[in-house]
Amino acid sequence: MTTHRERVRGWVERIADARRGDSSETLAAAFLLAATLAALVWANSPWGETYQAFWHTPLSITVGAHGIELDLQHWVNDGLMALFFFVVGLEVKREFAMGELRDTSRAAVPIVAAVAGLAVPALLFLVLNPSGPASAAWGVVISTDTAFVLGLLAVVGPSRALRLRVFLMTLAVADDVGALAIIAVVYTDDLRVGPLLVSFLGLALVLLLRRMRVWRGAGYLVVSLVTWTAMYLSGVHPTLAGVMIALLLPVYPPRRREVEHAAALTRAFRQSPNPEYARAARLGLERAVSVNERLMRLYQPYTAFLVVPIFALANAGVVLSRETLTAAATSPLTWGIVLGLVIGKFVGITGATALFARIRPQALAPGLTFPQIAGGAALSGVGFTISLFIVDLALEDPLLQDEARVGVLSASVIAALLGWGVFALGARLAPPPAGPPTKLLRPVGRRDHVRGPVDAPLTVVEYGDFECPFCSKATGVARELREHFGDRVRYVFRHYPLDDYHPHARYAAQAAEAAAAQGKFWEMHDTLFRHSDDLERDAVDGYAAAVGLDMERYEEDIRTGDFVTRVEDDELDALTSELPGTPAFYLGGADTPRRHDGPHDTATMIRELEKLLP
Repeated sequence: MTTHRERVRGWVERIADARRGDSSETLAAAFLLAATLAALVWANSPWGETYQAFWHTPLSITVGAHGIELDLQHWVNDGLMALFFFVVGLEVKREFAMGELRDTSRAAVPIVAAVAGLAVPALLFLVLNPSGPASAAWGVVISTDTAFVLGLLAVVGPSRALRLRVFLMTLAVADDVGALAIIAVVYTDDLRVGPLLVSFLGLALVLLLRRMRVWRGAGYLVVSLVTWTAMYLSGVHPTLAGVMIALLLPVYPPRRREVEHAAALTRAFRQSPNPEYARAARLGLERAVSVNERLMRLYQPYTAFLVVPIFALANAGVVLSRETLTAAATSPLTWGIVLGLVIGKFVGITGATALFARIRPQALAPGLTFPQIAGGAALSGVGFTISLFIVDLALEDPLLQDEARVGVLSASVIAALLGWGVFALGARLAPPPAGPPTKLLRPVGRRDHVRGPVDAPLTVVEYGDFECPFCSKATGVARELREHFGDRVRYVFRHYPLDDYHPHARYAAQAAEAAAAQGKFWEMHDTLFRHSDDLERDAVDGYAAAVGLDMERYEEDIRTGDFVTRVEDDELDALTSELPGTPAFYLGGADTPRRHDGPHDTATMIRELEKLLP
């Protein structure tokens, strides 16, 4: 039986994994839920008066004759949450520079869905609250709590939901952009020009540090603290300082020369360990990675497991007395929030996605079904963190704040149950196959690498890994198939790098895509398979030069191109199709390739393909 100590150790190890970057949304959501329940229990316990007394305890920071005095709740909301929004800004910047939002064709559907998921809830809220003090709270219903949604998806979502998870993460980033913009524009009052100009000067200094290629975080930290203070004094909500600073920080893929320099410093330390070489190696490694990614890795676990739970503890403690619940049950404010978050998010996201997919049928990622999207849209009604944050900004009356918090808590519970119900109903109406899918998930298209006539009656699709020895042998099978069938067959290669077994396969796949940008995919493909036992980075670059690539363009494309997402797209298809490994083949006609589970020797595959000929 698992002991208490072993359970605690397991939780500590999972948090340590998150600190190293392997974050668990389910664990983060569990921390947030635990803090919320603790706040409710505390506020409704016999010692409930201490909840308000504690969080309204004043705390001041004074330098000379000047200082800032806030109660503990507002130090959390205005101070600690600036770090949360800073991390959100880092993630937004990274996604636009290097992630899902860089490729507009991939991001188009979730962005459109996010816009509808912002607009429709706000409109439904205003139907019930068209005027009066409560109408200012329309921003409460606009945002989705990413941590809760991804955590709930892991618990109640379908087992084959990799594409849905990517969809919801992209939607959440776009949703965050809209929510932050609304906070900046709508929920700012009592503007003071002098401090605002100082905050702009601070932002300009951040930009200057970036232009000077300052890569260490300490310089940015000092300027950021001054900028936060000035923005607070200006009347603009100071959390926006965190967002704006994050958007200005540099983000870039590692530069080759800096990686090589860091490797040389590390090698020098290994050969002669001493404090000077240790420091130089550490700084060299840090410099090779952008400030954005280093800070996101540093602060993300703290925001997930500390800042956001403390925020929930400080803000979710509404007293659920008979008077409060009675007032909430008849309050247009409470019902407007429930209507906006639960129905607005569900209708807005699902409807916009369906409409966009009808206009552009190929825009929806393969393997992403409408029952999945509807379930994810329902879960998106959990708008917990930013919703509670905006309650404090939008409403001054404590009674209205309590009604709004009841609405947020109720909507979050209802949205979670609705999401579970939609997923369950979708599984009942369209049961997933008992085994792995057999049909090719994504039809062969223009983005594929094809050998042979594109209109050939027979199709062979291989998911392969350049470091896999079986794949290199299978390449000979593909050549023999083309020799046997001639122009009657086309051969398609897609990437499925198995990182756990083949550490160099992913870079080799990206190199092949960089070669494709110069019209030499197949030359690079054949070269990589001929050297599948020697795919170190330098060796792969040498093969690129050997096939005649423009190396300056190749290196820049590898660093900044879209090849990472191209390889990940193929990999997601393979994972969604539950391919057990490589090589994996699909055989069939032009439009109906199906998974081949038998031996993949030439004779067997010829027999299978000949059955398909008229």
